Amino acid sequence: MTTGVANIVGLCGSVLFIIAFSYANRAKQMNKVLFNGLNLIGAFLLLASLWVNFNLPAFALEVCWALIAFTGLISALRDRGGQA
Repeated sequence: MTTGVANIVGLCGSVLFIIAFSYANRAKQMNKVLFNGLNLIGAFLLLASLWVNFNLPAFALEVCWALIAFTGLISALRDRGGQA
């Protein structure tokens, strides 16, 4: 992956974070699967861009962000399954 492509991928990840944050602040009833899914995809995109343009503090943040989003997504999917 070139630096230019890595920057575009990272920007897409950042956009997903912004969309998720905006959604969380504007939704009357939040869909946790959507919220955590957007955050997880955003974290993976930023981690992919950091593979090319490595920055240790940003990498550590994105790994934590991805883990939190992943556990939140699993929890939301379990909760959704119990409601059926």
